[in-house]
Amino acid sequence: MIEFDHVTKRYKSNVGLDDVSVKIDEGDFVFLVGPSGAGKSTFVKLILRELDADRGTITVKGKNVTNMSAREVPKLRRNIGIVFQDFRLLPKKTVYENVAFAMEIIHKPRKSIKKHVPQALTMMGIADKAKKYPDELSAGEQQRVAIARAIVNRPKILIADEPTGNLDPDTAWEIMQLLNQINQLGTTIVMVTHAKDIVDKMEKRVIAIEKGRIVRDEKGMYGYKEALADTTNMFDTVAVKKRDTFRAGFRRGGHR
Repeated sequence: MIEFDHVTKRYKSNVGLDDVSVKIDEGDFVFLVGPSGAGKSTFVKLILRELDADRGTITVKGKNVTNMSAREVPKLRRNIGIVFQDFRLLPKKTVYENVAFAMEIIHKPRKSIKKHVPQALTMMGIADKAKKYPDELSAGEQQRVAIARAIVNRPKILIADEPTGNLDPDTAWEIMQLLNQINQLGTTIVMVTHAKDIVDKMEKRVIAIEKGRIVRDEKGMYGYKEALADTTNMFDTVAVKKRDTFRAGFRRGGHR
C-alpha cells in the first residue's frame, strides 16, 4: 500500500529523512512516533507528495509517487483521507456542508453527495448535528466531523496527524475507537502521535523515527517516557452496540 525504498529528504539546515526503507501493507494500522523534529511530518508530506524526495522511491497504491507528474497528484490525494489535530473545519459552513465540501471539490454528483454525507455523519454519531456550525460543537464533535469529511470519499488510506491532541482523555479514546473500527473495515491508517497511553493500549504497529531514521518498527508499545498529556482515565469501554451500528452503516455505504 505504502512503500519507502531508501528515501532521503534533506533541508538546508537538517535532514528530514535519511535512507528510510519501510513498507506499510493494506489494512495496517500504524502509529508514527518520535521526538519533535524527528521526521514524522516529512514522512507524511512525502506520502502526499507535498514534498519531493531527494533520493529513493516512494510507492503508494502501486504508483510511483517520486516521479509522478503534477497533474497526477490530485488523483493520488483523492485516495487519502486526512484528519488534523486542529480539525480545520470551515467556520461558515454547517457540519453537513463541511463534509459535503470534500465531495464537491472533486466534482462528485449531487445525488452521490446527498447519499454519502448523511451516511458518514451517522457513522460518526453526529447525524443530529448536520445543521450546526463548528463553533456550536464540542472539540470531540468537531473531530468527528473532521473524520466524516476524511472518509466520505471512501479513501483507501487515512492519515491522522495528532487527532487526539486537543481532546480530553475520554473523548480521545472514543475517537480512537472510531479510527480502529474504520481500520477493521479495510482502511489503512497512519497516525502521527505523542499520546503514549493510546499507543500502549491499542497495541498496534509502531514505527519510531529519530533524526530522520527509523529506529524501531514493531507491534507494541510507545517506547518513550514522555507523552503529550496524561490520559490515564481514557480507557472506558465503548458499547458493543455502537460498534456494530457503526460497522453496519459503513458497509451499507459501499466501502470495500
